[in-house]
Amino acid sequence: MVEAFEPHIQELRRGTVVLACLQLLRTPGYGYGLLEDLQRAGFVTEANTLYPLLRRLEKQGHLTSHWDTGESRPRKFYQTSKRGLGLAEAMHSEWLALSKSVDALGDDPLTNEEK
Repeated sequence: MVEAFEPHIQELRRGTVVLACLQLLRTPGYGYGLLEDLQRAGFVTEANTLYPLLRRLEKQGHLTSHWDTGESRPRKFYQTSKRGLGLAEAMHSEWLALSKSVDALGDDPLTNEEK
């Protein structure tokens, strides 16, 4: 990918990572495990991006959390709240509508520019 495009690509991905986290955390998960799940699903995310996002979503009421101290190292588990499920549904609907709109523009983005 051309380096000059990277800021635009990152901006496009930013909202999709929020949606992916809300979807994946319907089942409780901890930060590092979520990071691995996101990467397996094709969402390239850095830890220094994910952890502030999780804290922000929790502060906004879209995630709940609890500490699990039963293992050798304590882990903070997050789960999508009822409010977060509503946000995920709204974001998913918007994603589908935007995707449909972009698809309606045609297969070749330059085609519309030439008209």
